[in-house]
Amino acid sequence: MGLRTALTDPQVHRHLLREEGEVVVDEVRHHWVVYVRPLLEGLVAIALLALVPFAPLDLAWLPLLAAAGLALHATWRALAAHVDRFVITNMRVFRVHGVFSQQLSTMPLTRILDITVARPLHGRLLGFGHFVFESAAQEQGLRDIRYVGRPHERDLAIQRVVQRSGLRGPRVP
Repeated sequence: MGLRTALTDPQVHRHLLREEGEVVVDEVRHHWVVYVRPLLEGLVAIALLALVPFAPLDLAWLPLLAAAGLALHATWRALAAHVDRFVITNMRVFRVHGVFSQQLSTMPLTRILDITVARPLHGRLLGFGHFVFESAAQEQGLRDIRYVGRPHERDLAIQRVVQRSGLRGPRVP
Protein backbone atom coordinates (compact mmCIF):
# COMPACT_ATOMS: atom_id res chain seq x y z
CA MET A 1 0.00 0.00 0.00
CA GLY A 2 1.40 3.38 -1.00
CA LEU A 3 1.63 6.52 1.10
CA ARG A 4 -1.27 8.08 -0.81
CA THR A 5 -3.57 5.16 -0.05
CA ALA A 6 -2.45 5.05 3.59
CA LEU A 7 -3.35 8.73 4.01
CA THR A 8 -6.65 8.69 2.10
CA ASP A 9 -8.21 5.34 3.07
CA PRO A 10 -9.24 4.88 6.72
CA GLN A 11 -9.33 1.08 6.17
CA VAL A 12 -12.58 0.51 8.02
CA HIS A 13 -12.51 -3.23 7.25
CA ARG A 14 -9.46 -3.66 9.52
CA HIS A 15 -11.56 -2.71 12.56
CA LEU A 16 -14.33 -5.27 12.04
CA LEU A 17 -14.72 -8.29 14.29
CA ARG A 18 -15.23 -10.67 11.38
CA GLU A 19 -14.80 -13.83 13.44
CA GLU A 20 -17.70 -12.61 15.62
CA GLY A 21 -19.91 -12.03 12.57
CA GLU A 22 -19.68 -8.25 12.50
CA VAL A 23 -20.70 -6.67 9.20
CA VAL A 24 -20.96 -3.05 8.05
CA VAL A 25 -24.53 -1.77 7.81
CA ASP A 26 -23.52 1.74 6.69
CA GLU A 27 -20.23 3.60 6.24
CA VAL A 28 -20.90 7.32 6.52
CA ARG A 29 -18.69 9.93 4.90
CA HIS A 30 -19.09 13.63 5.56
CA HIS A 31 -21.59 15.58 3.52
CA TRP A 32 -20.09 17.57 0.61
CA VAL A 33 -20.64 20.84 2.47
CA VAL A 34 -17.50 20.20 4.59
CA TYR A 35 -15.40 20.67 1.45
CA VAL A 36 -16.73 24.19 0.75
CA ARG A 37 -14.35 25.95 3.16
CA PRO A 38 -11.22 24.15 1.88
CA LEU A 39 -12.34 24.95 -1.68
CA LEU A 40 -12.73 28.64 -0.84
CA GLU A 41 -9.32 28.65 0.85
CA GLY A 42 -7.83 27.09 -2.29
CA LEU A 43 -9.42 29.78 -4.45
CA VAL A 44 -8.00 32.51 -2.22
CA ALA A 45 -4.59 30.84 -2.49
CA ILE A 46 -4.86 30.94 -6.30
CA ALA A 47 -5.86 34.61 -6.13
CA LEU A 48 -2.82 35.32 -3.96
CA LEU A 49 -0.60 33.58 -6.50
CA ALA A 50 -2.05 35.83 -9.18
CA LEU A 51 -0.86 38.84 -7.15
CA VAL A 52 2.79 37.73 -7.11
CA PRO A 53 3.73 39.25 -10.52
CA PHE A 54 2.26 42.60 -9.45
CA ALA A 55 3.90 42.76 -6.03
CA PRO A 56 7.09 44.77 -5.48
CA LEU A 57 10.13 42.57 -5.98
CA ASP A 58 11.25 42.72 -2.35
CA LEU A 59 7.72 41.77 -1.12
CA ALA A 60 6.81 39.14 -3.72
CA TRP A 61 7.57 36.38 -1.24
CA LEU A 62 4.72 37.52 1.03
CA PRO A 63 1.73 36.56 -1.19
CA LEU A 64 3.65 33.46 -2.28
CA LEU A 65 4.10 32.37 1.34
CA ALA A 66 0.48 33.20 2.21
CA ALA A 67 -0.75 31.24 -0.83
CA ALA A 68 1.36 28.22 0.12
CA GLY A 69 0.12 28.35 3.71
CA LEU A 70 -3.52 28.61 2.65
CA ALA A 71 -3.15 25.82 0.09
CA LEU A 72 -1.58 23.52 2.71
CA HIS A 73 -4.32 24.34 5.23
CA ALA A 74 -7.05 23.72 2.64
CA THR A 75 -5.48 20.41 1.65
CA TRP A 76 -5.19 19.35 5.30
CA ARG A 77 -8.85 20.19 6.05
CA ALA A 78 -10.11 18.38 2.94
CA LEU A 79 -7.98 15.31 3.66
CA ALA A 80 -9.06 15.22 7.33
CA ALA A 81 -12.71 15.36 6.26
CA HIS A 82 -12.18 12.65 3.65
CA VAL A 83 -10.68 10.10 6.04
CA ASP A 84 -13.18 10.77 8.84
CA ARG A 85 -15.69 7.88 8.72
CA PHE A 86 -18.60 6.96 10.93
CA VAL A 87 -19.50 3.27 10.66
CA ILE A 88 -22.67 1.47 11.72
CA THR A 89 -22.31 -2.29 12.11
CA ASN A 90 -24.65 -4.98 13.36
CA MET A 91 -22.84 -4.87 16.74
CA ARG A 92 -21.64 -1.30 17.34
CA VAL A 93 -21.01 2.13 15.95
CA PHE A 94 -17.50 3.47 15.52
CA ARG A 95 -15.62 6.41 14.10
CA VAL A 96 -12.21 6.32 12.43
CA HIS A 97 -10.49 9.64 11.86
CA GLY A 98 -7.08 11.25 11.63
CA VAL A 99 -4.63 11.79 8.80
CA PHE A 100 -1.18 10.87 10.14
CA SER A 101 -2.22 9.36 13.44
CA GLN A 102 -5.51 7.52 13.36
CA GLN A 103 -8.04 7.52 16.20
CA LEU A 104 -10.77 4.94 16.67
CA SER A 105 -13.78 5.58 18.89
CA THR A 106 -16.27 2.77 19.35
CA MET A 107 -19.55 2.26 21.17
CA PRO A 108 -21.44 -1.04 21.43
CA LEU A 109 -25.12 -0.78 20.57
CA THR A 110 -25.96 -1.79 24.14
CA ARG A 111 -24.43 1.48 25.42
CA ILE A 112 -26.46 3.81 23.21
CA LEU A 113 -29.17 5.38 25.34
CA ASP A 114 -30.31 8.16 23.05
CA ILE A 115 -29.54 9.60 19.62
CA THR A 116 -30.38 13.22 18.88
CA VAL A 117 -30.44 14.28 15.25
CA ALA A 118 -29.90 18.03 14.95
CA ARG A 119 -30.73 19.61 11.60
CA PRO A 120 -30.03 23.34 11.44
CA LEU A 121 -31.84 25.37 8.79
CA HIS A 122 -28.96 25.26 6.29
CA GLY A 123 -28.62 21.53 7.02
CA ARG A 124 -32.27 20.97 6.21
CA LEU A 125 -31.85 22.88 2.95
CA LEU A 126 -28.65 21.08 1.93
CA GLY A 127 -29.50 17.61 3.29
CA PHE A 128 -27.22 17.13 6.29
CA GLY A 129 -27.47 17.00 10.06
CA HIS A 130 -25.50 16.21 13.18
CA PHE A 131 -25.76 13.20 15.52
CA VAL A 132 -25.42 13.55 19.27
CA PHE A 133 -25.07 10.23 21.07
CA GLU A 134 -25.88 9.80 24.73
CA SER A 135 -24.51 6.72 26.42
CA ALA A 136 -23.98 5.28 29.87
CA ALA A 137 -20.39 6.56 29.84
CA GLN A 138 -19.78 10.19 30.82
CA GLU A 139 -16.83 10.78 28.49
CA GLN A 140 -16.87 9.28 25.04
CA GLY A 141 -15.21 9.78 21.69
CA LEU A 142 -18.46 9.31 19.78
CA ARG A 143 -20.62 12.03 21.24
CA ASP A 144 -20.87 14.36 18.22
CA ILE A 145 -20.84 13.23 14.61
CA ARG A 146 -21.16 16.33 12.45
CA TYR A 147 -22.19 16.85 8.81
CA VAL A 148 -23.93 13.53 8.24
CA GLY A 149 -25.70 13.29 4.90
CA ARG A 150 -29.26 11.92 4.98
CA PRO A 151 -29.30 11.93 8.81
CA HIS A 152 -32.81 10.52 9.22
CA GLU A 153 -31.99 7.50 7.05
CA ARG A 154 -28.83 6.89 9.09
CA ASP A 155 -30.77 7.25 12.35
CA LEU A 156 -33.34 4.72 11.12
CA ALA A 157 -30.52 2.34 10.14
CA ILE A 158 -29.16 2.48 13.69
CA GLN A 159 -32.65 2.02 15.16
CA ARG A 160 -33.25 -1.01 12.91
CA VAL A 161 -29.97 -2.63 13.94
CA VAL A 162 -30.74 -2.04 17.63
CA GLN A 163 -34.27 -3.41 17.23
CA ARG A 164 -33.15 -6.50 15.29
CA SER A 165 -30.51 -7.29 17.86
CA GLY A 166 -33.22 -7.45 20.55
CA LEU A 167 -31.50 -4.86 22.76
CA ARG A 168 -34.61 -2.67 23.23
CA GLY A 169 -37.18 -5.33 23.94
CA PRO A 170 -39.50 -7.34 21.74
CA ARG A 171 -41.20 -5.93 18.67
CA VAL A 172 -44.76 -4.83 19.13
CA PRO A 173 -47.10 -6.42 16.54
